[in-house]
Amino acid sequence: MARNTGRRARRGDASREQLQQGSPSPAGRASAVAIVVAGPADAVPLINSEPAGSVIELVWLDGGAPAEQRAMEAAVAQAKRRGCRFPGEPFLLYAADGNLTGQILDVLHEIEPVRVRTLDPDPAHSDFDRERKLPIVSEPAARGQVARSTLRAARRYQLAVGTPVFVDCRRAGADPALPAAACSRYPRPTQWLLTGKDGRLSAYLPTAAGVVRWTEGRTEAEGWSGPELLQGPELMPALTVLRGPEGYAYLIGLSRTKRKDSGSDVEVVYAAQYQTGRPIGPWTTVGNPNAASWQMARETGFPVATFDANGVLHVFVRNFGHSISVRRQTPKGRMAGWEALGGLRVADELVAFPAAQGGVHVVARARDTASAGHFFQQDVKAAWVENRRIPVSPYPGSLSVAPEGGVVRFRYAGSNEVCVWWPGAQVPIGLGGPEGIGPVAGVSGADIQGWGCTVLVREGTGGVAAIGAYPDGRPDTGVWWEESGEPSVVPPAAAFDSRGRVVIATVGMDGTLRVARQQLGSQGLEFTPWTVH
Repeated sequence: MARNTGRRARRGDASREQLQQGSPSPAGRASAVAIVVAGPADAVPLINSEPAGSVIELVWLDGGAPAEQRAMEAAVAQAKRRGCRFPGEPFLLYAADGNLTGQILDVLHEIEPVRVRTLDPDPAHSDFDRERKLPIVSEPAARGQVARSTLRAARRYQLAVGTPVFVDCRRAGADPALPAAACSRYPRPTQWLLTGKDGRLSAYLPTAAGVVRWTEGRTEAEGWSGPELLQGPELMPALTVLRGPEGYAYLIGLSRTKRKDSGSDVEVVYAAQYQTGRPIGPWTTVGNPNAASWQMARETGFPVATFDANGVLHVFVRNFGHSISVRRQTPKGRMAGWEALGGLRVADELVAFPAAQGGVHVVARARDTASAGHFFQQDVKAAWVENRRIPVSPYPGSLSVAPEGGVVRFRYAGSNEVCVWWPGAQVPIGLGGPEGIGPVAGVSGADIQGWGCTVLVREGTGGVAAIGAYPDGRPDTGVWWEESGEPSVVPPAAAFDSRGRVVIATVGMDGTLRVARQQLGSQGLEFTPWTVH
C-alpha cells in the first residue's frame, strides 16, 4: 500500500502563504522539531511552547474544522514573531491508507528532526466501568493512535539514521497555557550525568530508540565517545538515573511490550552498569502495581527510585488510582510485592531520597491542587506516615532531589522562583531564578576558593543553562544565577570529574553533547568554554 509522503496543503493556497517561510539552512534542518498530532487544534499548545528560533514541521491526521485552522494559524503567526520558522506546508496523513507508522516514518526521513513532539499515547481514564472492570477514556481515540504510531516511527527512524531523536509527549487534558516541561507525559531527565567508580563521567539520556550514552575518555585529550545506543527493551521516552551505594549506575524506565491478543503490557524495568563504558547488565522487570489489567497498567506513572542507608532499592510509581505504589528489595536481593501507600491523590511527579535513620522519603505533587504530600518510613519495618501539611507548592514539572541529600527543590507555583525545602522545615527558602522552567540539578561539596559550596544548574531563558552557587548548608545566603551556553534539548546536569571539578553538561539543539568544566583556582566560580562532543 502506498504511503503518503508528499507535502499536502492544509486548505488551498492560503495555507501555503501562511506557513511558507523559505527553505531552512542546513543547520536549521539539523535542529528541526516535528510536531505530530491528530489535528490542527492539537498542535496549538505545542507550537506555543516552542522556544524562539525553532524550526517547526507540522504533521497531522485531520485538517480540522475552520475554527481549529484559525487557532493554528494564530499560533503560527505568534511563533513567527518570536523567531520560529516553518519551512513548508503541513504533512497530511491518511488513516484510510493504513500504516500510520510507515507514513510518519517517511515524513521523519524527509524532515530529519532532532526532536519529535506528539500527544499522550496512554491518556488517563475519566471514569470506570465497574461492571466490566475497565477504565473509560474520553480522549478521542485518534490522538492516542497518532501518538503511539509516532513513537514507533521515531524509534525506527533513529535506528535507521543512527543519531539521537528526543521525544516529548504532551499529557492529555493539560492546561493549554502550560509550557512543554510542565505537562510532559514522561518527565524530562534531571540527574543524567554520573561519575563512575573509576572517576570517569557518563551521560545517559532517553531517546526514541532507547537509552543513549556518552562516555568520558581516560584522559581529557581523548574527549568523549558516543552517543552509543544501549541494548534494551522498547522504552517509553524518559529515564531515571541513579548512582548506587557501590558506585554503579542504575537506569530505570518503563517498557512497553505488545500483547498477542491486543493492547500492550507496560512494566517498570531497570538495568545496572558496573564499569564505565562497558555494556550494561540485563534489564530486569519490576512489574506493574496494576498488572492484573493491561488497560489499567498502561496508565502507570513514571518510576522514581532511591537506595536507603542500608543499600536497599525502593521503586515508586503513581498507580491507576493516582496514589503511590512502592516495591523494594528484600534482604536476599529479590523484590518484595507492591505496596500501595494510599492517601493523597498525586500527579505523575514524585521524588524519593533516603532518610538518615535508614528509611526513605517521598515527596509528590498533588493531582488537583498546587500542593504536595510527604510520605516517609523510618525503617523498612516501620509503617508509612503521610503528611499533607508541608510548605511545598510546586510548579508542575519542577520537583527534584537536591544534591545535599535529604533536601527537595522546586519552583514555587505562584512565582516560578526556585525554592528548597527539607522534612521538618516550617517554610521553604527561596533561591531566586524565576526565569526558565523545569527542575534543578547540582552537586554539593564543590571547591570554590577553598570553600565548600553547592553548585546548582537549571534551565534559564530560552532553555539556556543557568548556574548558581551558595556555601554548603547555607541556602539562606542567596544565589547569584548566571546563564551560559546555548539552548539545550534537555535540562542541564552536573557532576564531579576525577579531579573534583564541577562539570556541567547540556545537549544542543543539534543533538550533540556540550560540556563545561570548573576552572579550579580561579576567582570565584568560573568554567571553561563549552566543548562539543
